[in-house]
Amino acid sequence: MNPAAQSADERSGISDPSGVMAKVSRALGRRSPADRPTPPPISEPITRLVHTDIGLAELFTRTAADNKIEVCPVSPSQLGNELSAFLKQRGCRRIALASTPLIERLNLGRALELAGFDVTTWSQMSRDQSYDMDCGITDVAFAVAEIGGLVIRPTPGHGRSLSLAPPLHIAIVEPKNLIPDLLDLFTLLPRDGSAATIITGPSKTADIEGNLVVGVHGPHEVRAYLIS
Repeated sequence: MNPAAQSADERSGISDPSGVMAKVSRALGRRSPADRPTPPPISEPITRLVHTDIGLAELFTRTAADNKIEVCPVSPSQLGNELSAFLKQRGCRRIALASTPLIERLNLGRALELAGFDVTTWSQMSRDQSYDMDCGITDVAFAVAEIGGLVIRPTPGHGRSLSLAPPLHIAIVEPKNLIPDLLDLFTLLPRDGSAATIITGPSKTADIEGNLVVGVHGPHEVRAYLIS
């Protein structure tokens, strides 16, 4: 590699192991990185759609409903009973459960087993087994009131397949998970390159004629229990 081009790449912070960018720079007659304009600051009052933390639960419930996510307020003591009744109504038998501190604190696994369900935690199953489950139950990293979205971040006890593979996804949301908008979300997400999934309703796809089909590539139903 041309030493001048190499030093330019190093100064610009560009990783160019194949030398493609160096060849482009030489072809353009450049020996230093092109000047990059600094974008102007954008006023947050213009970009923010949610300007306060007041009423986030109500806003999230409304925007989630627009996405076909039903949000059900529930107390911790009633969660097990209400969840069991809903799962029986949907004909679920095999339940995949996240292994997270919140799920364990709520003792959901024990409550569902006592109700007669076959419960398997993420730490006990393979990714392939998640496709055989009737329902995946997870907590969330964040719930974005602006868009009615559930943000899932994979961890060793909480694989992505739990919310993507079973036909029914149940999300447990705590009040502290509620945030106003996407600006807050992107500020809070770590910048280490780790994955995050934003769920805005059941899986949807459409063919070239625009015929919408729900649940082909993921859950056909998403439901959130908001701890109150």
